[in-house]
Amino acid sequence: MNSTLKIKDLQVEHRLNSMSLTFQPRSLIAIVGPNGSGKSTLLQAISGLLPYSGEVIWNGFNLQDIPIFQRAQQLAWVGPETSFQFPFTVQEVLRMGRFAWGEDVHNLEPYLREMDLLTLEDRPVTEISTGEKQRTLLARAMVTQAPIQCWDEPLSSLDIRHQLEILMKARMMANSGSTILISLHDLRVAHCMDQVVLLDQGNLIASGTPAQVLTPALLRQVFGVLSHEAMSLILELPPK
Repeated sequence: MNSTLKIKDLQVEHRLNSMSLTFQPRSLIAIVGPNGSGKSTLLQAISGLLPYSGEVIWNGFNLQDIPIFQRAQQLAWVGPETSFQFPFTVQEVLRMGRFAWGEDVHNLEPYLREMDLLTLEDRPVTEISTGEKQRTLLARAMVTQAPIQCWDEPLSSLDIRHQLEILMKARMMANSGSTILISLHDLRVAHCMDQVVLLDQGNLIASGTPAQVLTPALLRQVFGVLSHEAMSLILELPPK
């Protein structure tokens, strides 16, 4: 199911000032801004994890009118924290992604393979590395097959190869109809997205294509840095 995501006059008290945005299906959207700009707050409000005023609309339906189990079928959330309190195995964590569908049996092997978790599937998540935990949470979000995906700083704990693999998988999901919102600090990655949302101090500064938003003037205004394009090291995954 393709899903258009809209927010109208969305506001979170003391954290996010009123803003309206539309996110189309088949899109990768980067949410960028300095620390404390409201990136996580925006993603949490869109996901229904924070009280807010205004409207959040998923595929034509107001979020407040969507039953909880249907929400879990339509949107998957991955937060920046990777701590686990209980020693579930990696496979058990992925299986939780199908809970809203009432499924106990689901083929997890493709997700385990894509996230490089096959050798860890029977390991407790309390005994694996931070990056491996992050890949486990991303795999669980993918298992939901939710058309809206909100990932808060999903690349922060990953090595370069796994970052590239996650971005490639996100692009494939978007091409299949998903709407994927990713908060980022690396503006070079944001430059490869379909849409960029720039926040600062809880305010929407700009939204549009990377060329429209990641301009020298706006980057200096928001981040206090100078920017220019130059030759740099480019890393890619080898052909399989």
